[in-house]
Amino acid sequence: MHDIRMIRENPAAFDAALGRRGLSAMSSEILAIDTARRAKITAAEDALATRNAASKDVGKAKASGDEVEFERLRKLVGDKKAELAALEEEAKAEDERLTELLMGIDNLPHDDVPDGADEADNVEIKRWGTPRDYSFTVKEHYEIGEAMGQMDFEVAAKLSGSRFMVLSGALIRLHRALAQFMLDTHVDQNGLTETWTPVLVRDEAMVGTGQLPKFSEESYQTTNGWWLIPTAEVTLTNLSAGEIIDEAALPRRYTAHTQCFRSEAGSAGRDTAGMLRQHQFEKVEMVSVTKPEDSAAELERMRGCAEGILEALEIPYRTVVLCTGDMGFGSRKTYDLEVWLPGQNTYREISSCSVCGDFQARRMNTRYRPEGEKKKLEFVHTLNGSGLAVGRALIAVMETYQEEDGGVAIPAVLQPYMKDATRITATGKLA
Repeated sequence: MHDIRMIRENPAAFDAALGRRGLSAMSSEILAIDTARRAKITAAEDALATRNAASKDVGKAKASGDEVEFERLRKLVGDKKAELAALEEEAKAEDERLTELLMGIDNLPHDDVPDGADEADNVEIKRWGTPRDYSFTVKEHYEIGEAMGQMDFEVAAKLSGSRFMVLSGALIRLHRALAQFMLDTHVDQNGLTETWTPVLVRDEAMVGTGQLPKFSEESYQTTNGWWLIPTAEVTLTNLSAGEIIDEAALPRRYTAHTQCFRSEAGSAGRDTAGMLRQHQFEKVEMVSVTKPEDSAAELERMRGCAEGILEALEIPYRTVVLCTGDMGFGSRKTYDLEVWLPGQNTYREISSCSVCGDFQARRMNTRYRPEGEKKKLEFVHTLNGSGLAVGRALIAVMETYQEEDGGVAIPAVLQPYMKDATRITATGKLA
């Protein structure tokens, strides 16, 4: 959410930043509601002061025997009480209008984010690894998995419908190995705290990270009101909701491996083959909570953590900075890591690492106390990143390490998690 004081002081800069995201100017509408809200608050304060003063004088008038003055003051107290209640209700309504409006406005981009309309305007800043040359016709992951008999979309459709899958045998072990390797790397090498969190959350948690109220159609809600998390960003970030954190306790760095659930609203017809875009999937998430002056460096650190996983797996990738028109709602700057998929002969996203500034912190009311301060509080900055999407990592491993006979070689770093096997045969056996 945005700082109303910043909008009051810099309305032109606020509108210009929205314009970079392709949005219309909104400061006039925001400030009109804010002005009306503040006027109601001032009027309520005046009514309260008048009522309090009259209340004190009522007793004096009664004691002096001045019935006319007593009745006038008593009526004034009653009138001001009713006026105060009405003004407070009106001020509350204006405050709710303002909050609802601010909740729905995208975060403002950092100055160094490239301008652009969509993904075609993203800027590549790094390329690692060289795509392998194959002496045979490469296959896509689902062709390999179905031939092994360990990736079944038809059975999943019978159980749940489209955009689900059933994994079994060596492939699900490889999937599990990837998640375990990611967690071990983030905990042992990158200094993140492993955390287990619920996958069902209340409205407040989804509001805190920006999924609500604007994007309710993109997530699933249970009949009793809980939401299935679209990413562990929701729970890991909200661990700090409502807190006042001592400066010495920052940064907080978390990682979690969770199931994630997305309705994929608006994705009809996209990536329907295979497991690239599913309603239910697993992801290893990273979240950081930092001081404002540390968040830019933390974004680079988080990006390095995600890139390190791909480099350890020896899978070619590229890193791009998303342009203003392609960034997510809550982001101020985002790096996407795109992994090379030989079966598609293209790069596809496997991780997004974003800094949100104080956008989520304001929604969650998460602040910190600078060292030596007793009263002064500041909002923290939050960051989130995939480290990585486990299913997409499985796709990348299967396609990158595929063999001519239909088997899949196992990356060296995963072999300890796979009973020291070096490959999965075409029939789905460890060898």
